[in-house]
Amino acid sequence: MNIVLGITGGIAAYKAPDLVRRLKERGADVQIVMTASAEEFVTDTALQAVSGRAVRSNLWDKEAERAMSHIELARWADVVLIAPATAEVMARIVSGGAPDLLTTICLATEAPLALAPAMNHVMWNNPATQANRAVLEQRGVHILGPGVGSQACGEEGAGRMLETDAIAAAVFDLGISHGEGLLKGKKVVITAGPTRESIDPVRYISNRSSGKMGYAMARAAVAQDAEVILISGPVDLPAPPGVEVREVTTAEQMYGATHAVIEDADIFIAAAAVADYRPVAPAEQKIKKKREAMTIELVRCPDILASVAALDGGPFTVGFAAETERLEEYARAKLVNKKLDMIIANRVGADRGFDRDDNAATVFWAAGERQFPEARKSELANELVELVAERYYALRGTGTQPRLSIISNKNRRT
Repeated sequence: MNIVLGITGGIAAYKAPDLVRRLKERGADVQIVMTASAEEFVTDTALQAVSGRAVRSNLWDKEAERAMSHIELARWADVVLIAPATAEVMARIVSGGAPDLLTTICLATEAPLALAPAMNHVMWNNPATQANRAVLEQRGVHILGPGVGSQACGEEGAGRMLETDAIAAAVFDLGISHGEGLLKGKKVVITAGPTRESIDPVRYISNRSSGKMGYAMARAAVAQDAEVILISGPVDLPAPPGVEVREVTTAEQMYGATHAVIEDADIFIAAAAVADYRPVAPAEQKIKKKREAMTIELVRCPDILASVAALDGGPFTVGFAAETERLEEYARAKLVNKKLDMIIANRVGADRGFDRDDNAATVFWAAGERQFPEARKSELANELVELVAERYYALRGTGTQPRLSIISNKNRRT
């Protein structure tokens, strides 16, 4: 994929070299275009070193513009990404202003345009910025984030630039257009992330799931032309393009959200790490530290995966098994006991599985298995979804399985 990466003058520009690395790891060719203010935060020497290309910044570069280079770059790009995107550049793009090379490319390109905002939370929440965001989205510009958390100014709130890997993953969803994908015409429901079960208003029981695997599965299913509904627990990840996301917190909420949409689903992928137990009676007020020990009575949470697998005429059901030991034994037992069509098993622990960008998996079904070596979760998800489609058609599909075709998305904005 050819990516024009625009860097504007925000403190998050210091993350640009890592973002370039993340994009190149996925096979992208990255051409960096900087604004004058961005040069105050990061050097073109560092950026040229990681990108392997001379950094462009001057619209009036006589040598480059002799061949109308800004038009050439606009046509070359499969995606134009601006990260960080300041309030200023958002306003310029909305107004159609083109005083520099980057905004000129934005006007001249027909490739998808994506912005990863980064600014103080008060600036982000300013009515003018929000109005510009709304206009950009109405015009088909993809807004990636921002995230919520601590900011360079020392304050907290919405306005952090998303993590570089999340941006890279989202951008790669924009840069390809699919013909008739493996799951064209199929409805896929996916759960992702952890659940939180309240102990009191400030404490809860949860787990280390980041949601990255489930979100990657959702992106991979959309890439195969599926209609995807993603039911997500609390995570810090951007909504995958083309995916309907329904946010929940507790296991009971995830159970209800799943069964609200599962009736006509073709495939269900339960990637969420749902709590097995919840407190019977969460305290209405914060529990004070008065005793040396305390006991919390727990009750079983609803089993979402088993309930879907038990539906009459239900979807092709795929479970996940995250285990610290006896992986195959426990995964196969879960496959049989819950009457699943397939189960994806992976080892988890202090140094694997949760909170990481890579993973490995072994997939089991009634008459077979397949192993997938460690890879980035985005790449692993693509392979897993292809296998899900293969097994779905083998077990339940009718007619001819579609063939995936991938073409460049250049000259088309989605």
